[in-house]
Amino acid sequence: MLLSKPATASMQRLQGIAVSPGVAIGEALVMDNEGFRIPRRFVARDAVENELERLEQATAAAAAEIQANRDAVARELGGQYAAIFDAHLQMLTDPKLRSELETLIRDKHFSPEYAVSRALRRYAKVFQGLPSGSLSERANDIFDVEKRLLRNLLGRRREELAQLTSPVMILAHNLTPSETANLDRNFVQGFVTEIGGPGSHTAIVAEGMEIPAVVGVGSFLTDVSGGDLVIIDGHQGIVILQPDDETVAQYRKEIEQYRSLAARLESLRDLPAVTGDGVRIELLGNIEFPYEVDHCVERGADGIGLYRTEFLYLSADIEPTEETHFDAYSRVIRAMGNKPVVIRTLDLGADKLSQMPSPEEERNPVLGLRSIRMSLRNLPLFRTQLRAILRASALGNVRVMFPLITTLLELRQARMILADVIEDLDEHHIPFNREMWVGMMVEVPAAVLMIDRFVEEVNFVSIGTNDLVQYSLAVDRGNKDVAGLYNSCDPAVLRLINMTILAAQRANIPANLCGRMSSSTTYTQLLLGLGLRQFGVAPGAIPEVKRVIRATNIPQCEAIAQKALSMENARDIKAFLRDELKKVASD
Repeated sequence: MLLSKPATASMQRLQGIAVSPGVAIGEALVMDNEGFRIPRRFVARDAVENELERLEQATAAAAAEIQANRDAVARELGGQYAAIFDAHLQMLTDPKLRSELETLIRDKHFSPEYAVSRALRRYAKVFQGLPSGSLSERANDIFDVEKRLLRNLLGRRREELAQLTSPVMILAHNLTPSETANLDRNFVQGFVTEIGGPGSHTAIVAEGMEIPAVVGVGSFLTDVSGGDLVIIDGHQGIVILQPDDETVAQYRKEIEQYRSLAARLESLRDLPAVTGDGVRIELLGNIEFPYEVDHCVERGADGIGLYRTEFLYLSADIEPTEETHFDAYSRVIRAMGNKPVVIRTLDLGADKLSQMPSPEEERNPVLGLRSIRMSLRNLPLFRTQLRAILRASALGNVRVMFPLITTLLELRQARMILADVIEDLDEHHIPFNREMWVGMMVEVPAAVLMIDRFVEEVNFVSIGTNDLVQYSLAVDRGNKDVAGLYNSCDPAVLRLINMTILAAQRANIPANLCGRMSSSTTYTQLLLGLGLRQFGVAPGAIPEVKRVIRATNIPQCEAIAQKALSMENARDIKAFLRDELKKVASD
């Protein structure tokens, strides 16, 4: 197959779903299904001849592999089945391709890997855009040739995300929560994925790491090569490939404006979160990793409202020991002094845990064996975590919280296991806090409908809007195709939140809200008006939420909440809330 040279690539603007705020500008690291990392973009001028020789050797090796495959298939299946390898060989040795690669290396000083990736992905895109199905499928043949050449150039190395040595922007089809949790935050400046939706665990981890992230962009990896310049706008969900100079300058100016705003907000650090009419609000940090406690302290958090413990399970291939749990919890508790630290027990499904056997035929994991259900099914795992939490409670103001509680029976079973562990620690004279508070997350509509009974059996509740939205509206929070239906200010969701807060008030116990909703200033006045007095927010959002709290007052917020509760659709409610926000925080 002879290849015609496609047009020169130009700037592309892609729209995805913003899941972690911030703007980053940098070079792309493209992760395909085989995890190839396309290394250095440029080579030294005096190394060009050696690099051309390396490409020559890799091409010869790849050609030999293709010929060997062709001969083997021809012997086994016949010549007609081996024809595909002839096409691959023709592509690999095409003089026009060879000439283009040589030009990219000799004139632009691209590394052979980058030149191969850039040239062949552009060819692939041309075929993918053809209307004929048979011709568009030729793109897969080009990818095959690209991978074969890269394997030979890279010596079959598989670069790992954990082995980065320079700043990069990760562009991938998908990143699992464990891959995201293991990203090296010293070098990863942001990431973009083709799939995924708001509220996914991957998105939560990105926010915790405070790196800009956009998901659900759709297919775009064929349009970009490793080393290409990329802009990630985590505020607007925009990704710009190969931006022109004007666009880069515009975003650099935006980055400076954000830095300036952040510097101004630093002055709020030591001021309490008090409304204009004097009502004290508790601003608690939500964290995933122990090091995030430092971010909470730096921003003046009143405690930790949600300490997710999933990273302990996602960052290793073996189940964490009691000491692993205890060390992680101790780090956070000591940093917070006497301030409260709410530790949530494991909130993952078996499908996310490499240590656990996958449940057979679990076709819908979000409705399956996850969170408290899995802990109650795997008592040794649950008891190990509870022992560590109880031991850590001797170090400070620790509270334990059970996720995804749906029935009273589940709550009582969890409390019974906790009582067993307490008895065991007692027998061995191991110190712990006997008065440790026990709470539950409210994130299932069934729990809201029974909330008047639940509040009689816990010390506090925390509304998890990420799942509450998902389960109330029947929208998969990780599915980009229904992302538009995933809306925190849907009238039904607001009523469920309102019911929970009112029930907690009647029972005289604290109610927190720890979903992503509380980190967005769009909802701050609404939640205050509904009666919320504790906010669990991402550390990076603490200053902005505090600014809005200090700029408003409760009667004003109550009026906003009443109007929002009377409205009929999420679109109008969101527009109304944004208008109200502008009145107290215009920039």
